[in-house]
Amino acid sequence: MTESTETPAAAAPEKTPTENGTTETPPEETPEKATEEKEKETPPPKEMRAVVLTGFGGLKTVKILKKPEPTLAEGEVLIRVKACGLNFQDLIVRQGAIDSPPKTPFILGFECAGEIEQVGEGVTNFKVGDQVVALPEYRAWAELAAVPAQYVYALPEGMSALDAVAITTNYVVAYLLLFEMANLTPGKSLLVHSAGGGVGQAVAQLSKTVENVTVFGVCSKSKHEALKANNNNIDHLLERGSDYTSEVRKVTPDGVDIVLDCLCGEECNRGYSLLKPMGRYILYGSSNIVTGETKSFFSAARAWWQVDKVSPIKLFDENKSLAGLNLRHLLFQHGRADTVRRAVERVFALWRDGKVKPIVDSTWALEDVGEAMQKMHDRKNIGKLVLDPSLEPKPKPATPAKGKAGKEKKPAKESSEEKKDKETKDEEKKMENGDKNESKEKEKEKESS
Repeated sequence: MTESTETPAAAAPEKTPTENGTTETPPEETPEKATEEKEKETPPPKEMRAVVLTGFGGLKTVKILKKPEPTLAEGEVLIRVKACGLNFQDLIVRQGAIDSPPKTPFILGFECAGEIEQVGEGVTNFKVGDQVVALPEYRAWAELAAVPAQYVYALPEGMSALDAVAITTNYVVAYLLLFEMANLTPGKSLLVHSAGGGVGQAVAQLSKTVENVTVFGVCSKSKHEALKANNNNIDHLLERGSDYTSEVRKVTPDGVDIVLDCLCGEECNRGYSLLKPMGRYILYGSSNIVTGETKSFFSAARAWWQVDKVSPIKLFDENKSLAGLNLRHLLFQHGRADTVRRAVERVFALWRDGKVKPIVDSTWALEDVGEAMQKMHDRKNIGKLVLDPSLEPKPKPATPAKGKAGKEKKPAKESSEEKKDKETKDEEKKMENGDKNESKEKEKEKESS
């Protein structure tokens, strides 16, 4: 006797009686139907407004779009964003002139502040409701931002989100430049470029926490009056584009102890030439490569070509130092988040003691980010430019109004040039018509003859 290997038949679906006494077999559930039902049960993902770079280039590539709200990964916190910081680095990213940019489209921004809404698994130093500022690598300019906790910093009591984005990046960069790299001590002198910008103002304020420090600031002539009226802590204002090295030597013939350069290009050579023995030149930006609205290979090549190549032997002979600071690399490539956190804590302590006060140039709605970028590109800001997701955008120019019954109003009067152009065209048409009439008359004459 052999054992059967056949599998038992599936039980037939139960038949349900109907009103007239007959039985009815229920329809079988197909995989397609099950999927459809699941999709109906699953609500659509929630969306948020975000500043998205759709392609590298000009201002038109920056769009305000609806994006899915971020989901938390392990070690992250979700921040309801109240303010975003605009930095020159964002302009360089937009043009695609930064190293290793992500593929477009992506959410812009390296700085935001707000309130924690969710805490991811493994996060123990933050809780829901904490007021924080964050320095993520991109994705900061949105209504919500998911950020690894190591790049998030608790705000001291009384600090608003607006002040937080005005102080964190700018003053941390300034602090690292002055106290970690330049070793600023009493009696020294320094020169800082873009003195009217966010970092320039931070350098001026922090340098005055040390006794008897002389500050030379280089910026556009148009900013000088506003800076003087604002008690800007800069001892000597110098005009950008002028022979400022001669002006510095009139005050201090030996030069300065520290040069802080965010421009690059030919300013590197001028800055190095101003250094005293034991002086230090530090590059912390390269804004000279941003000359137009879009990326220019010529500008980048020129900035590189204009820099003299200084050998270590020359530094040895002249007792001078060259250094550089890139905050983004320090955080995300070199793994020095602890160094940055210590700098943030010291800057916040100085703010709490009233020794530094951030300067906000202006606040913009997310939809007006293009105008804010243009203002920074034109070097017209004094202090920080801030984006506020809660602000309403500026009203757009009105479209041509319509008259009664939906009829469009009469067009505006033509200009004199338009009238002349129209008259000339009318004359040409008349001449053409005249020529045609003459030729027709001649043909009639020939036929009659």
